[in-house]
Amino acid sequence: MGEKILVRGVNWIGDAVMTLPALKSLKNAFPESQVSLLVKPSVASIFERSPFIDEILVYDKQFESITGKLRLARRLRKSRFSTALLFQNAFDAALITYLAGIPERIGYERDGRGILLTNRIPFHNDDAKLHHIEYYLNLLRAYGIQARYSLPWIHLTSDERVAARDTLDRIGRPVLGINPGAAYGSAKRWLPERFAEVARWFIRDTKGCIVIFGGENEIDVTQEIEKMVLTEQRGLTESDQLSSKARGHLINLAGKTSLRELISLIAECDILLSNDSGPMHVAYAVGTPLVALFGSTDPNLTGPVAGDNIVLKSVLPCSPCFERTCKKNDMRCMYDIASDDVFLAVKTLLPDKPAVFFDRDGTLCEDVNYLSRRDDFRPLPGLDELARLKARGFTLIGVTNQSGVARGLVDEGFVNEINNLFINDFGFDGFFYCPHNPEEHCACRKPEPGMMYEARRKFGIDPRRSYVVGDKESDMIFAHVVGAKGVLVKTGRLDDSSHADFVATGLQEAVDFIIEDKEAYDSRA
Repeated sequence: MGEKILVRGVNWIGDAVMTLPALKSLKNAFPESQVSLLVKPSVASIFERSPFIDEILVYDKQFESITGKLRLARRLRKSRFSTALLFQNAFDAALITYLAGIPERIGYERDGRGILLTNRIPFHNDDAKLHHIEYYLNLLRAYGIQARYSLPWIHLTSDERVAARDTLDRIGRPVLGINPGAAYGSAKRWLPERFAEVARWFIRDTKGCIVIFGGENEIDVTQEIEKMVLTEQRGLTESDQLSSKARGHLINLAGKTSLRELISLIAECDILLSNDSGPMHVAYAVGTPLVALFGSTDPNLTGPVAGDNIVLKSVLPCSPCFERTCKKNDMRCMYDIASDDVFLAVKTLLPDKPAVFFDRDGTLCEDVNYLSRRDDFRPLPGLDELARLKARGFTLIGVTNQSGVARGLVDEGFVNEINNLFINDFGFDGFFYCPHNPEEHCACRKPEPGMMYEARRKFGIDPRRSYVVGDKESDMIFAHVVGAKGVLVKTGRLDDSSHADFVATGLQEAVDFIIEDKEAYDSRA
């Protein structure tokens, strides 16, 4: 590939999310090349903060006509792209890059466009059986790029997260997000009255809140669900009549958010319940626990791929049919998914445990700049105090950046040896580490929240009831990003942080603060 690469992206939100690993692999393979992404405005904001895209070109309505395509081709020609990579399968994608005079044009040979491609990647029937993430990665591999599988990750700023958090905190926690729509068609949509039933159960059993998402064309169905949640239903006992209570526990945001705001709000939900749709894919790409409902489509092709998300699907001879509407007019595949099964799945995934997260080097042991020998391991004073946190119901989790592994300075087995020492000798429940270089822009390197979300998945941790103890600014930003309280310990190189909720001289003072703060919180609850 040359110095300027044009990628023709896909048109649907879910598909766009599933191209993220391929875009990451492309940029990693050609780090010095400029990667430009041509996409429609309906999906462009998914890629806004991506470190793997240098430029976003918007394919808007002015380019949809024949003359518009010619105008777009002329603009692309002026940019002198050397290579075009076509994630979109359409004939249109190949035609525009051909008219733009891009010398190298790579794409699957399908939809009658092979004559317009210089590098025709054969499309076999087995390719249609790949999960879509692998489908896009396979295009790169067939060209000769060593494209590693990775989970999709949408990059958000801390400001975006905090703005969304403030919106949801006003209605209370925990928050169940509900996405009852599906742009593809009605065959992918669960019944509105069952969404409402689950919402009512959630409010009653968890004292939590509901936020309903949807596009402008889904306002009717979201309002229908909202009305059913807020209206007293016949036959319910007095304790089940939630109409007055639920009004303060539900907000309907359908048609009221930009895509970027929707992504941030989903990231701040405690759990999302969704049909197979764009927001479903967003959920696993921002680390939010997910219950996904499948009817006419196949989760093996487009299902959630990260974590222990739960997929509910009926086993029927006619499913998956991949139709937009049910040809039998009975929606049996969706009707057979029972409300109580869905609510049980929601309760199973709902995180509810408090934890204290500890950085390692500089917080639990001396920071010797890439700890790589047992002789250099020196625990810091106060580790015995952590037992007081365990006694009060906290889960203890270690989270440490270990880029020395990627740099070849630290053996990964030694990292695990030290981490396991904290588990075996000091009562830690788990220890997570990021072995990547900062340049990889992974989801797990602090201050990105990936390790926190992995702990949430494994241990049922509620980040907003948790604390982060560390000696670095990245630790305090990490706490800020996930909504936990940050406790800076002055055992490293930092004496203060604007992101810290409390500054302690060492571990004992940090433990004292956490216990006192939790007792104060419990007394208010």
